[in-house]
Amino acid sequence: MRTIAVSEFTAETVVNRSRFVCTLYRVADDAGARERIAAHRKSHWDATHNCTAYVLESGEIERSADDGEPAGTAGAPMLEVLRGRGLTGVLAVVTRYFGGVKLGAGGLVRAYGQAVSAAVEGAGTVALADWKRLLVGVEYGPAGSVEGLLRARDDVQLTEVSFGAAEVVFDLACADEAALRAWLAAQTGGRAEVEDAGSVRVELPSMESP
Repeated sequence: MRTIAVSEFTAETVVNRSRFVCTLYRVADDAGARERIAAHRKSHWDATHNCTAYVLESGEIERSADDGEPAGTAGAPMLEVLRGRGLTGVLAVVTRYFGGVKLGAGGLVRAYGQAVSAAVEGAGTVALADWKRLLVGVEYGPAGSVEGLLRARDDVQLTEVSFGAAEVVFDLACADEAALRAWLAAQTGGRAEVEDAGSVRVELPSMESP
């Protein structure tokens, strides 16, 4: 499960004088994707087509639209690229400016797929994982050293630090709850207060795309 490494990215390819401008957006939900599509079409009103595809909720929601191109020649190949890369939370909009040469069904399928592939390559991707979210209360004495050690751990992402009357509270996500609880007990002499706060999706930085 991956998403694009940036919030928005645009790449352009040219096929037989037609320009295919692919813009990738990070989107959180169906409503957000539809809003992005409406805004993009409004700002690119002069284009021949604005074709779309998006994947949400690890593939549970998938949508595509050909926007006037022959059925199955635009949205479907765009969606297939997103699926093939294992992407989620990503909207692709390919804006086509017709160059005067018809590409045929096969040519359109290749052109729209290539446009999205080029944009994904340019944007880069990051891995995603669902980690446990914990609220950890630590007395002021050891809190400073505990914070530094938490920030140094690869299996912890520290989201927020808040300061109460008697303790510091760390809002964090962790890959292994049992291991972190044991570590916190050792660091604080068993005095850390750990509250389960559900789960959260985190990004796992990587050096290269899949």
